[in-house]
Amino acid sequence: MQHTVTWFDRLRIERVVWTLDQRLYDLPRRTRIETRREVRQNLLAGARDVGTTQALRNLGGSAELANEYLSAAFGSRPRHSWMAAGLFFVTVPLLATSFFAGAANGFANGIIAARPAATGTYTWGGISHLQSTVTYTFINGHGTWNGGGFTPLFYILWIVATILVGRLWRALPAWRRRRAGVA
Repeated sequence: MQHTVTWFDRLRIERVVWTLDQRLYDLPRRTRIETRREVRQNLLAGARDVGTTQALRNLGGSAELANEYLSAAFGSRPRHSWMAAGLFFVTVPLLATSFFAGAANGFANGIIAARPAATGTYTWGGISHLQSTVTYTFINGHGTWNGGGFTPLFYILWIVATILVGRLWRALPAWRRRRAGVA
């Protein structure tokens, strides 16, 4: 018996397809697009044959299906994660800047606590090896500071840690296979 696929059924199918797509971000863009099209076509065909509810039920959960696609592409071993690497890459400088600024403000508050009417120039070495020297200029207890930026060691550690958190070295074999197939 042929079932009619309504616009509401198509919306339900699209929700499942896009939920699956969100779980497949570690796949190359072209592969994700092909997977979306294939799953959408299969669900539409299934909806016409057995109804949308049964077709979605037969598909199973999007998490299990995504794991199967990722395992087929990368194997069952732990794989790289661009999302984890990206989140780490964006979050660390925000947290480090907040932490370094707090440390610099703490030193300035210590100067004011020791000498409420402080006048002169003071320097603080910053957080060892990660933060540059901070220079404070005070006039009658009111001051400004500059410096305290990230050092080259911080940048190196940040990039290495991003690679480790995202397990990005695991993307190299898949990248080489794709490149060898294209060339």
